[in-house]
Amino acid sequence: MNHDHNHSLLSVLPSIQDHVKGELSATVVLVMYGDYQCSQCAEVYRLIKDVQQQLNVSFWENYLCFIFRHFPQRPIYPRAQRAAEAAEAAAAQGQFWQMHETLFNHQHELGDGYLVEYASHLGLSIRQFLQDLSRGVYVDRINEDIEGGIQSGVMVAPALFINNLQYTNQWSIEPLMASIVNIIH
Repeated sequence: MNHDHNHSLLSVLPSIQDHVKGELSATVVLVMYGDYQCSQCAEVYRLIKDVQQQLNVSFWENYLCFIFRHFPQRPIYPRAQRAAEAAEAAAAQGQFWQMHETLFNHQHELGDGYLVEYASHLGLSIRQFLQDLSRGVYVDRINEDIEGGIQSGVMVAPALFINNLQYTNQWSIEPLMASIVNIIH
């Protein structure tokens, strides 16, 4: 990765407040700003999962930490905000990553009825889930993610930071792997 001035630095550093897969102390920490209704975000998320699998085979389990932050692009994707709120409502019941997967796998079905169906499928308390959504309990949390993204130079999702430096290369496995492997060596 060339360390030129076109790269933005992550202004809100990874913490236990984030949705974290892996160890914060991992050699490589990826922070993705994403939108559940955006097809490119889903592709980048799948790409990151592929990279994780390849790295787990080549190196070891705690090598990579993945963090997801919300960046719903409301004007373009009208259902993205509600989907992010559903993910947070699921997180409150210990099911963030399960809902996260479901939302990316069903991007074209993010209406309220579907969100309730997904919550039910995950075994969440529907009463609690609906209360959280109707009261907008997680709007501030999502806005904090958006604000942190904007402070870090994020204009659109998907945006990815590798060890706090914005990744600006192509969204394909080879350049992404190369950027990550460069950090190791």
